[in-house]
Amino acid sequence: MLGAFLAAACGGCSSANSTRHIPAVENFELSKYMGKWYEIARLPHSFERNVSHAEAEYTLQDNGKVKVVNRGLRNGQSTSATGSARFIGPTDRGELEVCFFYPFYGKYKIIYLEKDYQSAIVTGDNTNYAWILARTSKLPPEKLIMYLKKLQAWGFATELMQYPWGIDFSL
Repeated sequence: MLGAFLAAACGGCSSANSTRHIPAVENFELSKYMGKWYEIARLPHSFERNVSHAEAEYTLQDNGKVKVVNRGLRNGQSTSATGSARFIGPTDRGELEVCFFYPFYGKYKIIYLEKDYQSAIVTGDNTNYAWILARTSKLPPEKLIMYLKKLQAWGFATELMQYPWGIDFSL
């Protein structure tokens, strides 16, 4: 999430771990997705190394794009990045691309979303990138475990997941 966009732009995509076989959510409503999301779990990446208390704020702009502000603490110091997102295809499918460093865009693919828009699973172009997001900084253990099992079934290395809000559940 905090780096999904940057990760996909900077990371290569190999066919061996592509997420093309995992569909983006359908009947997606962007307005319901706007607001603050907490990063509950993520696969590790250098751009999020030592980042705790990670969150993202999405705001719909007048031009139809989404302002993205990622925040967290890196080694106890506040850090943030601002970018913009736009749809790749139909606006009712949860598949966008995000830019933090123009002209580089990375895929932001929502592969699971609760009907109440309170939690989600996001990936990029390949299974090296995964984030579990929620509207609160904690998820019930049974829900987190369910999401980890979904990711595992899709081929993600859930044993490597990090928990930036101090949560740790393993399968």
